[in-house]
Amino acid sequence: MVRNSGRVLLVEDNPAHAKLMMRTLREFGDTLDVDHVSDGEAALAYLFHTGEYQESTARPDLVLLDLRIPKFDGLTVLERVKEDPLLKQIPVVVLTTSDAESDVRGASERCANSYLVKPIDYLHFVHLMRSVRSYWTELNHTPFSG
Repeated sequence: MVRNSGRVLLVEDNPAHAKLMMRTLREFGDTLDVDHVSDGEAALAYLFHTGEYQESTARPDLVLLDLRIPKFDGLTVLERVKEDPLLKQIPVVVLTTSDAESDVRGASERCANSYLVKPIDYLHFVHLMRSVRSYWTELNHTPFSG
């Protein structure tokens, strides 16, 4: 990802979590674009440019993916992304409330780049989102970051 810029796809069905995540990701007023979808079907349509997104050319530099989402769950979305030769290099960070071993293992087996559990406490949640933003947009180098 280009430092302090790029595009993030946020896949989150909880409106309060999505609002907080988007606000935290954008808080420094830089050129980070955040696109939000609330279910797995919309995430796949966005990523594969189908349905309402067929005219879109947007390709995220990072996907923040909840596991417990409607239509297609997060593990299904993750698996489809990592199987596709054009999408598999996009970092996918699972960001969910589940700390179940089966979910962690399932995400790892599907090549998630990171697995983070959302804290219940508001301040810890904000701190986590700031850390995610900083790491993936400022510190980490991906094939897309040049």
